This record gives sequence, C-alpha cells and structure tokens, in this order.
Amino acid sequence: MKRTMMVFFPLMIGLLAACGNNEENTAGDNGEENNSNQDAEAALEGELVVYSSRNEAFVQTLLDKFTEETGVEVRPLHGADPLQIQEEAGNVQADVFISNDLGALEYLNGEGLLEGFDPENVDSIDEQYRAENNEWVAVSARARGFIYNKDMISEDEMPTKMEDLLDAEWADVENGYAITRGGNGGMIGNVSALRHEWGDERTSEWVEAIQENAAGIFEGHGDIRRAVGAGEHAFGLVNNYYYHQQLEEPNDNNVGFVYTDQEEDEMGAIANAAGLGLVADAPNKENAQAFIEWVLEEENQLAFVGESLEVPINTELEPPYEEAIRFSDLHVQDMPLRALGDYFEDTRALIEQSGLDLELR
Repeated sequence: MKRTMMVFFPLMIGLLAACGNNEENTAGDNGEENNSNQDAEAALEGELVVYSSRNEAFVQTLLDKFTEETGVEVRPLHGADPLQIQEEAGNVQADVFISNDLGALEYLNGEGLLEGFDPENVDSIDEQYRAENNEWVAVSARARGFIYNKDMISEDEMPTKMEDLLDAEWADVENGYAITRGGNGGMIGNVSALRHEWGDERTSEWVEAIQENAAGIFEGHGDIRRAVGAGEHAFGLVNNYYYHQQLEEPNDNNVGFVYTDQEEDEMGAIANAAGLGLVADAPNKENAQAFIEWVLEEENQLAFVGESLEVPINTELEPPYEEAIRFSDLHVQDMPLRALGDYFEDTRALIEQSGLDLELR
C-alpha cells in the first residue's frame, strides 16, 4: 500500500537519558567545554572564505551567526560549483566548501582537494556520515520523492517508483510533471543512486525519458514545489523537505508527498545529506577549522539545518519542526552515501549527454 509520510531521518530514534548526579556533572563538564570554545572563538580574527552550493537562504544566516559570535568576516560565494574547487587547486581561494550533496564532497576528497583533521564534537556524527579522516562531515539529511497537488491528482493515481518515469504515460497527466535541471545537486545524487542500483544503460534511458516527458524543467526544487502548489504541474520530483516547506505556505498548500519504491522488494527511497569540508591548503586554515568545530556545536548543527526543514543527522538532536515520523518506518535504498562520490563525475557527464543540463522549460 502506498503511504504518504512525513519524514524523520533514520537516526532520530532516541533521547539521551540523564539522571541525578550524572546530570550535575555533565552540566559542569559542558560548561567548561563551552567556555573553552568561546575563548577560542573570541581569539579569532581575519576572514573566512566559504564556497557553498547549498541554497543561500539556508546558509547566510548561519554565516552571519558565526561572524556575530567570533568577529571573523565571512566572504561567501553562493551557488558555487564543486568543480570550482578543483579548478582553483593551483590557486586556492576557498577555505570551506558547503555542499548539498555528499557525492560532491567525497569526489573532492578523492581528488585530494579536502583536508582532514580531528574537530571537537565530531563524534556526535556517526562515522558513516563523515569521511574517513573527517575531510567532510554531514550535518543534515533528506530523502527523494514526489510532491503532488491534491486538487489535480490523487495519491492512488500517483507513480510510486522511480522507474515509473520511464513510461511516457506520465507525460499525459494534466499539466504534466516537473523536474530540476541536470546540474542540480539533488538530481546528480538521484541519478548517481540509480546508476548504483540499475547500471548506466538503464539509468541513461531514465534520464532521456524524463528529459523528453517532463512538462517543466526548473532551476531548483523550490521552483518545483511552488509550481505544483499553484497547480502549474500535477507533481514533481523533489527532496522531501520541499514538501514540508510548501505545507507552511499560506496558500497553494494542498499538497501531498509520495516516497518512492516503498515495497519490500523495491530499492527504497533515495537519500542524501548536506555537509561541509575543509579545503586543502586553505588560505585561512585556522578560521576554517574553527568554523567547522563551531558548526559541530549542537546549537549550530540545528542552525545548519535552519529553515530548510531537513533533519539533523546527530542522533541526540530533535528535528526543528513537528509532524515527523521516524525514518525507520521508511524503506531507504541500501547504498552507502560515501559511494555517491564514486559516481559524481561520470554522472554529470551522463546527464549532460542527455541534454538535461542544457534546457529549462
């Protein structure tokens, strides 16, 4: 049976228990640690250059908070392509790269373009969600699926699997469906996951099918969720948190969400995460390390999630919004997120060959 669910990422499965004397001691220890962190932050000076491929609305508030608390001037480049880090390897400009796609971070890491260290509080992030030597660390996560307009199409009429989009019948749905351009980080991760599951030949057929049959190809997922909410398209392929964002809109919020491939014998929903890494040979390395440690403070892990309506990967943190089901109720693709880096470069080439990265409509 198909289910429309609100997401709680896999790791949100418990709260810390504390009691009696241990609680008092823990509070004292944390107080000393926080004072130490504050002293280190107060000693910082100069600037920090942050390249980010994440939505500016999700990042700038975090950067402003860091400047306010440390005095370090942050110079951001929003909308950065991860390959820009590679292009500038001989003349490094960025200190930190923030990515909405772990595949991009692991690709840069595999090319020797990120540098590892042992930041404080890194153990709050499970090892499977950080690089081997902490060259990158994931902080928030999401899953893929279909947002749909309930006034135009019912849940029972919706596709339920990624492979359903191979069928041209979905081009005939009223007002059709919407996807993002191929260069979008979420789409790159989506296609990489399909390559892992299906191989290149079938994945290429899928990319060509959505290129031909989609009624709308948009720059980003925010455009899709607004278009679906307004009835411009019946449904669209997005990350789950865009569904939650549309629910919060004062109008055009009669939308539902279908997580794909939920039957036991199906591949499960495609997952991904956002995180950050220290750029090798960073010009402001001390500030870059301090920023990553600052982000890993629990308060700032939640600030990293911010208004995106993703969920924190840290098992001890509650998601910053209500109405969530535990991710354990969701069937997720059995693919290590680190493996996305193995597919990143070739996936971009496969997408470009299809023409998906070249045309918006």
